[in-house]
Amino acid sequence: MSKKDSQNLEGLYIVVSAPSGTGKTSILRKVLKMCPNLLFSVSYTTRPRRPGEKDGKDYYFISEEAFKDKVGRGEFAEWEENYGYLYGTSSKTMKELLHLLQKGFDIILDLDWRGAKTLKKNYPGGVFVFILPPSTGELEKRLRGRGVESKQNIDKRLAKALDEIKEIIWYDYLIFNDHLETAVDTLRSIYVAEKSKKERLAYKIKEFLAL
Repeated sequence: MSKKDSQNLEGLYIVVSAPSGTGKTSILRKVLKMCPNLLFSVSYTTRPRRPGEKDGKDYYFISEEAFKDKVGRGEFAEWEENYGYLYGTSSKTMKELLHLLQKGFDIILDLDWRGAKTLKKNYPGGVFVFILPPSTGELEKRLRGRGVESKQNIDKRLAKALDEIKEIIWYDYLIFNDHLETAVDTLRSIYVAEKSKKERLAYKIKEFLAL
């Protein structure tokens, strides 16, 4: 998709990134319930399914062997290794998303900063949001509170979170998740505001003037 193509899209796509343990999943689930016209793009991952997650809804959970086979066949529009697991968005999914965007549907994607940067380069026109914890101390508390990972893995996640946060400079919006409901309302407000930008309403303006 070229920059010209992206300007002609009737739909909007939003990419949300965050360090592990920031509460991104909870925020996204609530926003999706509040905004029925906003569709969620499901990515592939090799990480184990967590309690409450559903295959095909939260992620497509596949083996590392199957994932690497897809990589070898060039089936991913973007993919990255994160915390020892592989994550990726299929090229087929991106084509389907482009079709939906052209039809006027809005899409939200959950990607790490590397995947987000790849999309920003290859699919212009998106809105990029980074979610931050209130503090590194609170992030550590949340990660340890999960009770599903070893101390070694938690320490790795904390160290990597600091590196990820350095990427916020090229994101469009930042959300501090001090309080879940406030963070949810902020992300929803970003979505509503972006939908109201005159550049995104060019096609409606033309229709209005033609009356």
